[in-house]
Amino acid sequence: MKPEDIGNNIQGNSKDNRTGEYTEGNDPSTFMNNEENLMKKLEQHGYTGQFKVEKDRLVNLTSGKKYKSCDVKAVNFYRFEGMSDPDDMSILYAIETSDGAKGTLTDAYGNYSDDDTGAFMKKVQTEKKLQGM
Repeated sequence: MKPEDIGNNIQGNSKDNRTGEYTEGNDPSTFMNNEENLMKKLEQHGYTGQFKVEKDRLVNLTSGKKYKSCDVKAVNFYRFEGMSDPDDMSILYAIETSDGAKGTLTDAYGNYSDDDTGAFMKKVQTEKKLQGM
């Protein structure tokens, strides 16, 4: 087959309604190409709070409420690598608490990670619950 014949061998599908015109990526994980896009997507799903780990407790930065690891679930997590420096890595957790608070926790990943956050998250139940996220 000659290269110029390749286009002539394509058979059409009468049920195919694709237009070939796209306004956004058709890959369901496209929004995860950077942390900012993912944060916006998580906020649309109700993950609006922000958390940090302090003295073996997860702290809700808005309310100040503190949670033990048994009261926290990481429903998903995402790793990101820096554009210019592969050592510039971070991990973002989508968090749900026993009282219904939902939000995110961010930590560096690898050499620059926070030891307290890493130790706390090792005790937290983690599951990939968010479909399409």
